[in-house]
Amino acid sequence: MAFPQHWQIWLASGGLVIVPVFFQAPLVRLFPELSFVMTLGWIGISWMLRTRHWGQLWGDLLLGFSWSWLAGSIYWGWLRWEPLYHLPIEAIALPFVLLDLVLRCRQSRNSWGLIGHFFYLGSLLGTAITDIYFYLVDLIPHWRQLMQVEPEFVRPVFQEAIAQIYTPWGGFWAGALLTLLLVMGLFPLRSKQIQWWAFSGAVLSTLVVDGLFWLAALCA
Repeated sequence: MAFPQHWQIWLASGGLVIVPVFFQAPLVRLFPELSFVMTLGWIGISWMLRTRHWGQLWGDLLLGFSWSWLAGSIYWGWLRWEPLYHLPIEAIALPFVLLDLVLRCRQSRNSWGLIGHFFYLGSLLGTAITDIYFYLVDLIPHWRQLMQVEPEFVRPVFQEAIAQIYTPWGGFWAGALLTLLLVMGLFPLRSKQIQWWAFSGAVLSTLVVDGLFWLAALCA
């Protein structure tokens, strides 16, 4: 029996959030221009898949991923030294996505694009909640330091950040925002509409990415 399509989209959405941590992150530090130009490649593959019946859903998802890739290329390539720019850059496509969703509500339009939109919104939501935690626990100064110091000096910065996370204040907000992510990630799985599964996969994969960064800080 074929693997259900909803679960395929859910897993792929999660993968498209997690994989850039290993692939785009080192690429954009060394070759930011290449990472930026690769956005056009993702968009091209997306539209190519759209022309094939079997690939329409995947092309749709990949188009949403292209927005996230573009934002990551811009921020981590040239602006990573200033955390205040992170969320605005990640939201670079938000006006276009919201406008298209509003127009869909007012007009009779085909559903192509919804999976990509919901993936992007889920990814952006996960990013926003993570950034909110950084602000609430006052980890932003450590973020700035990590972007400026040489690799051999990152350990003390990580240790100071971990110490703040392990305070009662840090623990409270970690638990609260973790619960929020779980609720917002699991509740959409009740829907039969496949775009909500893309949203869920993107939101829940944020927990994996955050967990990887936490482990990196512990092991530093």
